[in-house]
Amino acid sequence: MNNAQILAKSFVDLGVKRVFGFSGATILPAFHAIGEYGIDIIVGANEQSCAFAAGGYSRASNEVGVAVVTSGPAITNTLTAVADANADSIPLLVFAGQVAQTKMGTDEFQTINVASIFADAAKKVILVNELQNVEEIVKDAYFLAKSGKPGPVVIDFPYDIQLAEGEYHAIAPARFQNKYDEERHLGENQCREFFELLQKAKRPLLYIGGGLNSEAASERIRAFNRRYQVPSIWSLMGKGILNEKGDWALGMLGMFGVPAANMAIQDTDLFVAFGIRWDDRVSQKVGESGLEADIAYFDVNPEKVQEVRFARSPKFSFIGKAETALDDLLRYAEEHDIKLDIGEWQDYARQLKKNNTLNFNRESKNILQAEVMELLSGLVTENCKITTGVGNHQMFAAQYLISPSPKSFITSGGYGTMGFSLPAAIGAQYANPNDTIIAIDGDGSLLMNFGELFTIGKYELPVKVLLLNNHGDCMVRNVQDLVYEGSYVGTKKITSVSFANVAGEMGFKFHRRVEDRAELKKSLEEFIAAEGPSFLEVMTDVDEMLYPRIPVGKGYNDMVLGPYMEKD
Repeated sequence: MNNAQILAKSFVDLGVKRVFGFSGATILPAFHAIGEYGIDIIVGANEQSCAFAAGGYSRASNEVGVAVVTSGPAITNTLTAVADANADSIPLLVFAGQVAQTKMGTDEFQTINVASIFADAAKKVILVNELQNVEEIVKDAYFLAKSGKPGPVVIDFPYDIQLAEGEYHAIAPARFQNKYDEERHLGENQCREFFELLQKAKRPLLYIGGGLNSEAASERIRAFNRRYQVPSIWSLMGKGILNEKGDWALGMLGMFGVPAANMAIQDTDLFVAFGIRWDDRVSQKVGESGLEADIAYFDVNPEKVQEVRFARSPKFSFIGKAETALDDLLRYAEEHDIKLDIGEWQDYARQLKKNNTLNFNRESKNILQAEVMELLSGLVTENCKITTGVGNHQMFAAQYLISPSPKSFITSGGYGTMGFSLPAAIGAQYANPNDTIIAIDGDGSLLMNFGELFTIGKYELPVKVLLLNNHGDCMVRNVQDLVYEGSYVGTKKITSVSFANVAGEMGFKFHRRVEDRAELKKSLEEFIAAEGPSFLEVMTDVDEMLYPRIPVGKGYNDMVLGPYMEKD
């Protein structure tokens, strides 16, 4: 077998049924071998989208998405998607064609130093050479991407190495899986220490991050809160992990977090954080002046735990998988009949959620994104998965939509990449062909990977694209309103183009544009009920301001609720 065939056979051994790719001369041996072994190749409109689709496949499943592209501009086009996956801890494999080894480092057509470009954007970069076993590289990379703090692995595969004869040994994938399956458990003393801290607290608050975004972790944190009903908040990447309908589930924290969550963090005396990055979008952080609560921190990333230990001095910390730690804590709680006395805090949290609901200008002449999300929230079912682009529509979706389960709200968090929604929806649909996939986008974000409308139409994928078109990059416009006195440099995008009509030309059987509020509810219902590729364009108010918001550099007590949530 040549090494391209060994690559394809390794995919088969790993259970990879499809890859997302874009062909070219230096990757053709791998492409033809992948086809020869019966693996589907989903061809996107560009290489960035292929990598985003592979990332969407990972985000919506327990598998590792795979992208295969050619050399030069093809692999550099994937850089943004790789960095995006790295920021959100998403497992991803990207294989790139490369010129022959003897031509690397020269002015050969479409050659580039992949290792140096991707070094800080990927979990690992591998340049395959003639001394390496391709089967071992592929199978090891698959489980490396999933292990510890998950992330993208980039494999640079020179053309001559693809064609060279190699050895295939049919090594069982379990050998590589076991290499990375080290499990750290909480000991009895650690469990006792944690519960002593929890029992001492009068106002404990759980903060759930994307590190728990799996069925296993979600199951266990839900079991923990069925037992204790500790008031809980979550990050953008943590949506769907908890039962968001619970009285104790207060909502998303952050710069654009919901009022109850941003208020609760100001009152807690014990902040229990699972799988979070302590990033700037959560604004002021526990441990800083004004938020001096005790901290307990669980995370699989040793570097992050050490950083938090140094900066925040947590009373308790654990490096390891959250689901393992929660198993240990639940077992200890059962064996020792651990109880909490936080009734007063629970009552306060319930009232906080009840009395501080989201709202918007219900007398507006124009359709608002907030009202579209409020209507859509009544139509989202248990088998829906949402992807979003980046912008105000992303935050309105995160605020108003109830996510029923882990991996059901798929968005670009740490990197905030416009153009994410469409290709991620393609990957999510292939990962969950029986679910309803809704791609929510803004006009600015949609245009970034507009060609994926063609991909959806070409493959007749039942992806539903909801475009909230306000003719502007309105998250940036909101900043310009506040900081630049309404000078909209670079954010005006007024056009008469009907994206719905363009979608119709690209194969969307259901395609409609809504400008009249009277048509909105019925159109949303028909959009959700439609079969095949569906596109609904809703014209929304360019002057809509996203609330709540915390001004840059301010704390949670400076949260601006806006004119329609402020209390008299």
